[in-house]
Amino acid sequence: MRSVRKRIAVIGGGIAGLAAAVRLREQIPEGADIVVFEQSGALGGKLRTGELGGLTVERGAESFLASGSDGAESAAVALARRLGLGDALVHPARQPAALAIGGRLTPIPGGTLVGVPGDLSTLDGIADADPAADQDLGRPLLGPDEDVAVGALVRSRYGAEVVDRLVDPMLGGVYAGRADQLSLRVTMPQLARAAETEHTLRAAVRAAQAQSRRVPGKPVFAAVDGGMSRLVSAAATASRARISLGLPVRELLRTAGGWRLVLGPVPAPQTEDVDAVVLAVPAKPASRLLAEVAPAVAEAVGSLSYASVALVGLALPPGTVLPELSGFLVPPGEGTLVKAATFFTRKWPHLDRPAGPVVVRASLGRAGEEDRLQLDDAALLARARRELGELLDRARQELGEPAGAPLPPPAASWIQRWGGALPQYAPGHADRVAAARAALPPGLALAGAAFDGVGIPVCVASGERAADDVSKFLEEA
Repeated sequence: MRSVRKRIAVIGGGIAGLAAAVRLREQIPEGADIVVFEQSGALGGKLRTGELGGLTVERGAESFLASGSDGAESAAVALARRLGLGDALVHPARQPAALAIGGRLTPIPGGTLVGVPGDLSTLDGIADADPAADQDLGRPLLGPDEDVAVGALVRSRYGAEVVDRLVDPMLGGVYAGRADQLSLRVTMPQLARAAETEHTLRAAVRAAQAQSRRVPGKPVFAAVDGGMSRLVSAAATASRARISLGLPVRELLRTAGGWRLVLGPVPAPQTEDVDAVVLAVPAKPASRLLAEVAPAVAEAVGSLSYASVALVGLALPPGTVLPELSGFLVPPGEGTLVKAATFFTRKWPHLDRPAGPVVVRASLGRAGEEDRLQLDDAALLARARRELGELLDRARQELGEPAGAPLPPPAASWIQRWGGALPQYAPGHADRVAAARAALPPGLALAGAAFDGVGIPVCVASGERAADDVSKFLEEA
């Protein structure tokens, strides 16, 4: 690295951008000025911690994977430890989750991979599948460069009910999307890799599960005691970056020595000249900023679509009876706006108080259903309460409660709307992103969910890879 001090812009203050800023500071401790530009008034993106009934309750992502497919710590856990938050990591209780099918809450069968079973005998009463359809045709399920929709592969091997009742609700809970539109390679990369060598779906699922190297008894998920906003704040502090909030970057231009950012209102623009840029924003703003400097990349990036969702938080009275579950998922065919619910205080023991509220968090909306979210907050809250009450009614009856007992009024509640929040990765997405990155001008890197997938560990790793690319460019410049 030359002794000349370098200036690096990180556009986007979500966790991918902040992870990039932290990695840049680690690699260039004293030799760089790092500036994080976030057009909103707060850092963190979809990580936002709130309060409900006196408890800390996430208004965005509530947890992250604790380990990667190789069994090592996930990028999110590793980042938390580097930021001094290792002792603040907490894990959910070992409670099963359920599927809401036909008015009943049925535990999700074990041995599935994002809803795709490796043993069809576990599906009794949940979905019909024909084992004879998953035949060995003498070749791998997937070619080395091939990508398909998750639904297309699973339907061809297991039938429609497995997709509709298992895979769709699982993918819907993470991506708010439908299996028939989502890329296998992006949403289920372990299964895609296994499908390149295995000849049946059952064998591919089992191989993917074996390759994951999950340690028995080791927690699958983790969160930060005190909320995800602690992770955001710690990353911002560790990066020692200058933070610019509420001032959108409107243009990105090439200069003789690097890049010029045009910021602020059109009548009174401001400019910043930098040596390199990490672009960690959603697809549409990324496409707009790339239009001048890489038009072909801008067109490819801008084609990504998004789903909108809403989260509803309910603080129910102490003692409210809920099933012995961490929550449930709802298949799209049930017709509800609620697609998932978490029994938050049961799932997270560190928040459970004997005399405290019973917190339920519900997720509403799927890809293509944006019009169903066009209710005001009061109407959306009422809809969520009614649907939750109906979905829980059968479970309460099984616990000896009277039929038709309404869900008690919450002592407190909130609604968090995330418009255009979740990318919908069509088949071929990974190849399109690889081609886009290869066509970028030197000194410019892409990071975030728009490119590499959802989930905090994926976004952290994406930001760190972008920082590595920028650091290498600056070393060689």
